[in-house]
Amino acid sequence: MKLQARVALIVCVAAASVPCSAQDGAALFKTYCSRCHEAGEQQPAPSRDTLKQLSPEQIVTALEKGAMNAQGAERSRAERRALAEYLSGKPLDTMVNPIPRSAFCQSPEAPFRSAATGPSWNGWGVTAQNTRFQSAGAAGLSPDDVPRLKLKWAFGFPGATSASAQPVVFAGRVYVGSWEGDLYSLDANTGCIRWMMETEAGIRSAVTIGKAATGAGYAAYFGDLAANVYAVDAGTGKLLWKVKVDDYPLARVTGSPTLREGRLYIPLSAREESQVADPTFVCCKFRGNVVALDATTGKRIWKTYVIEQEPRPTQKSRAGTQLWGPAGAGIWNSPTVDPKQNAVYVGTGNSYSFPPVKTTDAIVALDMKTGKIRWVRQMTDLDVWNGGCRVGDPIVCSEDAPDYDFGASPILVERKDGGRILLAGNKSAILYALDPDRDGKIVWQQKIGRGGTSGGILWGPATDGQAIYAATTDVVRAANGRDIDPNIGGGITAVDIGGGDKLWSTPHPPCGDRRPCSPTQPAAVSAFPGVVFSGSNDGHIRAYASKDGKIIWDYDTVHEFRSVNGVKASGGSINNGGPAIAGGMLFTNSGYSHHSGIIPGNVLLAFAVQ
Repeated sequence: MKLQARVALIVCVAAASVPCSAQDGAALFKTYCSRCHEAGEQQPAPSRDTLKQLSPEQIVTALEKGAMNAQGAERSRAERRALAEYLSGKPLDTMVNPIPRSAFCQSPEAPFRSAATGPSWNGWGVTAQNTRFQSAGAAGLSPDDVPRLKLKWAFGFPGATSASAQPVVFAGRVYVGSWEGDLYSLDANTGCIRWMMETEAGIRSAVTIGKAATGAGYAAYFGDLAANVYAVDAGTGKLLWKVKVDDYPLARVTGSPTLREGRLYIPLSAREESQVADPTFVCCKFRGNVVALDATTGKRIWKTYVIEQEPRPTQKSRAGTQLWGPAGAGIWNSPTVDPKQNAVYVGTGNSYSFPPVKTTDAIVALDMKTGKIRWVRQMTDLDVWNGGCRVGDPIVCSEDAPDYDFGASPILVERKDGGRILLAGNKSAILYALDPDRDGKIVWQQKIGRGGTSGGILWGPATDGQAIYAATTDVVRAANGRDIDPNIGGGITAVDIGGGDKLWSTPHPPCGDRRPCSPTQPAAVSAFPGVVFSGSNDGHIRAYASKDGKIIWDYDTVHEFRSVNGVKASGGSINNGGPAIAGGMLFTNSGYSHHSGIIPGNVLLAFAVQ
């Protein structure tokens, strides 16, 4: 691909019949904006008629830098443009690429297919069993190397206030998506851009890469926050196919696709439960599900809702809003594959509305071939939680509902005695060991923290086959429900997978004078032999010795960086995805302004021994 083609505005490589950013401004407004802007006499925001008097540029500015920047941060660049054009009724001037020409790679690289045999961190958990553990050879690092890790390069995501997707390393490149709706393929050694494309919505999922069925190369698969799944040529960025996997307006792909023998397994969640803070919101109709796609064509093979019954009208809230149910059981995590049982395992979230069901806050096993649910192991029942719980309406949610989602992927491992075990942790701060060959029977469980609605184990532990290493959040909020205590929370614990005994536990270092700050550790843990890495909401990435939990390396990401792509970049809270370790380098995103995030940022950092 010629350089001119790569840098022409915001690049979107697509088949002519399937545009990458085909946004419907009217649908976006109805889904995300109408409750405030079309509320009649009680309207808290400007009306449609008022907004129509503005230019599209003014609306984009309000969404990105003005009074609506918090709401705008939830939408991708393409979605903000579509809203601006719809509301103003005028076309938006072509936006210039904020990334300079010099950010694109000038030198040729090794042939992609030969480079694909090199060290990689592929997908969310490195393996289809989601161990998040890298072998010593592929890591290219030893425990003695870790204290000598230094920053090699930094890459800034233009326009973003969060950088949290799991980086992926493959064929000498780093693949990473952004909340702004861009997917990048970067040179792992230098950070220069090999190619980039704009997607329809923001990207939180990791990229999963596998051989294309035609044998012509490799395909990269990922999802976005508008419930689209994409397949692109991993070498060039050419779009191979794009499909919508759920039509519910608030549905999204948060968890990462898992690839196995020509099939993609896609988890579906939704940003619905938080909307119930608005008493006029009709809660709730989304049901978590898994979709299996043909990796070659994107054709759907099966789709399984973990709540079998379709939602129906139930009661009315105190505000007189009609409620629906059952709903919920969002699947936030990457599916785990069990070739022996021909099964796929996922963790589910809470119920969004009444009536409660038995497949929420559970580990669910599905048949890989048919999608049929084989067994369910629920850990918390009657957990009907949503954003309306804070107003104390017992019809809206359960009293003292804990919101104990399984945000983390289950991990399948073999124990030293040859037995198989399925490990899982959720927001209760409890680690569970299940027997995958006995319908998920609980083998042991161990509580490692306080747990809570914003606490416990959030995005995932790692295991080396002997111990499981789990970080905890355990957020403590002030009485106003917003401010976070800067002195409480966090920590990482090692537990023996054979019997569930605690091996060690290392508390989070104090925040000191940093404000805002939170000592919580929500990001996924990553490991290689002898070392465990964990990121924190205080902006630090730390390495722990796996034998005793001693901190052996600590890097503070909360400052400005000189980025290789010329974009103003700074670090912040580390949340969601964890570090990727491959080829003697470590890659981590930094910055999080959403939900439990404390410090915004927009940078991908690459470290190597120097």
